[in-house]
Amino acid sequence: MAIFDYFRKGSSSDTAKERLTMVLSYERQGLPPNFAELLQKDIASVFSKYHQFDVKNIEVLIRKVNNADELMISIPLSRKGKELH
Repeated sequence: MAIFDYFRKGSSSDTAKERLTMVLSYERQGLPPNFAELLQKDIASVFSKYHQFDVKNIEVLIRKVNNADELMISIPLSRKGKELH
């Protein structure tokens, strides 16, 4: 269950290795090291126009899966947005 591996607490060496892998992956693709953070801020600014989304909890994750880079973006719905029905 690889998706749940992200939520498991690992050792500090595992975390450092994962971060280094991510930075190297960004460099290989010509992306800045803080690309996920920049993308998260841009997405939040776009979705902040719509009260249906919880922009404070947007998550952007770039990781390597089976020798391929994967971009995962989570944009949760706001509880306030559900009241509009």
